[in-house]
Amino acid sequence: MSNSILSNRLVKKLTLSFLAILLLAGLGYTIATIYLSNQYFYETTQRLHANLAQDLIDEKFVDASPIDSTGAINKVLFGDIMHDMMAVNRAIEVYLLDMDGNVQYSVVLDHDAPETNQKKVALAPIKKYITNNGESYILGDDPKNNANQKVFSAAKFNKGGKEGYVYIILAGEEYLTTRDNLFKSYALKLGLGTSILTLLFAAILGILSVWYLTKNLRELVFAAKRFQQGDLEYRIKDADKSDLAGVTTTYNEMAETILSDIDKIKSVEKLRRELIANISHDLRTPLSIIQGYIETLQMKDEDLTKQERSDYLKTINKSGERLSKLISQLFEYSKLEANQIEPQKEPFLISELANDIHRNYNVLAKQKNIKLKLEMGEGIPLVFADISLVERAIQNLMDNALKFTPENGEVIVQITPKNEDIEITIKDSGPGIKQENQALIFERYRQTKTGEHKEGAGLGLAIVKKIMELHNASIRVLSKPNEGTSFSFSLPIYQMA
Repeated sequence: MSNSILSNRLVKKLTLSFLAILLLAGLGYTIATIYLSNQYFYETTQRLHANLAQDLIDEKFVDASPIDSTGAINKVLFGDIMHDMMAVNRAIEVYLLDMDGNVQYSVVLDHDAPETNQKKVALAPIKKYITNNGESYILGDDPKNNANQKVFSAAKFNKGGKEGYVYIILAGEEYLTTRDNLFKSYALKLGLGTSILTLLFAAILGILSVWYLTKNLRELVFAAKRFQQGDLEYRIKDADKSDLAGVTTTYNEMAETILSDIDKIKSVEKLRRELIANISHDLRTPLSIIQGYIETLQMKDEDLTKQERSDYLKTINKSGERLSKLISQLFEYSKLEANQIEPQKEPFLISELANDIHRNYNVLAKQKNIKLKLEMGEGIPLVFADISLVERAIQNLMDNALKFTPENGEVIVQITPKNEDIEITIKDSGPGIKQENQALIFERYRQTKTGEHKEGAGLGLAIVKKIMELHNASIRVLSKPNEGTSFSFSLPIYQMA
């Protein structure tokens, strides 16, 4: 439901955006059309009447001069000009200018029009117009309104020793008044027509565009719904080729990540069940032994000899130690996995630590008739690590080696300097580990068979792996069936500042 609402909102926003853009474009088109139409009309009018002033001079000033010898204006001549203008074009205004651009006389058909306000017009546009023979689009001053410029026709005359210019405004006041009245109707029709066409075009284009642009979005929403409904394998096809390639590829990657996380959660859940089963078994065994021998002591206390009672108590104590060790391992691993232990790194002699461990485990090795060797040279440099965690890792590897090494076997501890590291290796002569099981032995609570023996909950090696991760190191295993097993890791040599 929410996806549908989101999609509808997006469609509405896209549609409104298209409408707004096209309406603005239509408005701009209307304004541009009106402006360019005006420019086109004015330029056409000027080109069409380019020679009007010269024709007027050639026709009217052949036998008569616009200014007589006394300097007076020949009004009869201009009255004749007015009569001809009314028959030809009521929009034009004729002005007689002297050589300085001063207005000498005007012939304006609009009798109600105001008198000429500007007694002088600029000659530069007129001279340019005459030089170009009216081929260029040039605007000149409007004698009636000095703020306006209009299209014109101009020509120079020289009659009876009198010189000047005939200056004809081609779009006079009467024309402009009529044009303004008609323009409102024209603009309304043009604007209304443009708006209707724009809305129609916008509707069609908007629907098609929104449908096309949201095609990939609809596919994305569809894929999300499929995933939500449980189809975890559904993916968007050709995601990298779609218009929303960044989003669709991210969705596919997200779906893969979620699926991977689900698999990991299932794996964790499986391991959790294995943990419960393994821990239950490992806890039950020593507890059963302790409980059984205690019941025997209670039931047969008077019948037991001193030696039997001592043996029973030793067995109870051994099982208690085993139970305590298992609980300690569980507590230690849980803290390591929860990142509650921060390594306190410091420089120390790995050779001294190796000697201490060799001395402590030598007694246990002799009890099992196992030969324990320590191989290292002189002058082993300092390493930089957490001494207590490294000791714990070596102890776990030693416990593992002594556990699976048979009687008369051999366990070797090697300390070997490398370029920038010290390699610590614990080798045993036990039954070895199959290749397919070597990747599993460091997993928590994983049980694997090694020869005739069976590992416990598998926390010892899992703890070693976690300790190595805290030191940005790795634990390596090299083993073949019936050829023993070798575990090794490296610690960085301490660099003096």
